[in-house]
Amino acid sequence: MLVLTLVFAAAQPAAAQSILRDSETEQLFDDISKPLIQAAGLDPRSVKVVMINDPEINAFVATGQVVYIHSGLLMAADNANQLQGVIAHELGHVAGGHSIRIYEGAHKAGVIQILSLVLGGLAAAAGAGEAALGAVALGQQVAQGSFLSFTRAQETSADLAGASYLAKAGVSGRGSLEFFKKLQNQEYRLAVYATDSYDRTHPLSSERIQTLKTIYQKDPAWGRAVDPKIEERFQRVRAKLVGYISDPEQVLQRYPASDTSIPARYARAYAYHRQAYRDRALTESDALLQMRPGDPYFLELKGQVLLESGRPQEAIAPLRQAVAAAPDKPMIAAMLGHALISTEQSGNYPEAERVLKAAVNRDNDNPFAWYQLGVIYDRKGDIARAALATAERWNLEGDPKLALTSAETAMKGIPAGTPDYLRAQDIAMVSRAEVEKNRKGGRSK
Repeated sequence: MLVLTLVFAAAQPAAAQSILRDSETEQLFDDISKPLIQAAGLDPRSVKVVMINDPEINAFVATGQVVYIHSGLLMAADNANQLQGVIAHELGHVAGGHSIRIYEGAHKAGVIQILSLVLGGLAAAAGAGEAALGAVALGQQVAQGSFLSFTRAQETSADLAGASYLAKAGVSGRGSLEFFKKLQNQEYRLAVYATDSYDRTHPLSSERIQTLKTIYQKDPAWGRAVDPKIEERFQRVRAKLVGYISDPEQVLQRYPASDTSIPARYARAYAYHRQAYRDRALTESDALLQMRPGDPYFLELKGQVLLESGRPQEAIAPLRQAVAAAPDKPMIAAMLGHALISTEQSGNYPEAERVLKAAVNRDNDNPFAWYQLGVIYDRKGDIARAALATAERWNLEGDPKLALTSAETAMKGIPAGTPDYLRAQDIAMVSRAEVEKNRKGGRSK
């Protein structure tokens, strides 16, 4: 289900988990990864860093040019430099085409069942060890050896590539080493430490630390500090995520009321909101706005609290300000559209349609925005375009049967040859093929 400020959308099949979207977080990811992507010789417009809702300390690449960061890894990282180290390593897999090669290696070894556990780049050492033990128990030592040797080579290659990207971008490798030490501690806790790296999908963290330490300490960027503004943004984003995902009582223990810093107030605002303590959440959001007047994300937070407290009319003003302050953030615009619709005042519908159209034009991967736009079309009596918006939504949420039905309905009411008709036709064609594939797959089982 898509949720407003932090938005869940259907993940790609390779991820097999829910993508967790947030405008502020995505902007931070873009800003800290862009120099690394360029250093890797990749196009920043084509490479995405995406967060998935998973508590494991992990990151991985699958197919395409997408780096998946687990929410657990972001919460475990102490600073922005550590996160940059993770991203640099994963870009080594992207640039090396390792995702495709991993699939090929797994197929050759005959142990595809452990693939999902070894796609993790930096933090899969513990999980991969468990997979290896499972493979041994199944008597697959030969296949396992072939596969693990293959993936160890990819990890070593990604380590060295990531180090070169950090150096070219002028980013210190200190955070990378710090994060490897976290993984090393995890290895000890899980009792999977060994004296060498045989039978493991990744070289041991101690080996990787020693190799990279030599490289990083020679680099001129070794002693370079992270931009304080980037670090401040990282601490905000991490606190927001903690407040949104963690148990509210644990959030309040971690960020007690005596802590009046921006990250603490941010985390508490989300924790209070989740506990339905709306007044406390608004108090924290107002305090944040006093500290950073006009901040679009704090305005977004206040608007969300008001909207989800059943006060959509009051939510409109801060959300309008947020959109004006950050016109390139379509998820905030989608929330404003939702607030305008929720007032049930027809006079607000033209503005809602305008901001929602702008939102999907900038970001057509937001099923919630498509849903809200469909509501507007339905209330206008434009059933065909309501069906098209619904088809877009179901297509994004991975339901080809409903997407096909909606697309076919849209095609009946939209003039043939128009852009909207052609889009409905495209969705129908793709969805029909998927429905047929699912039907055949179900029949063969």
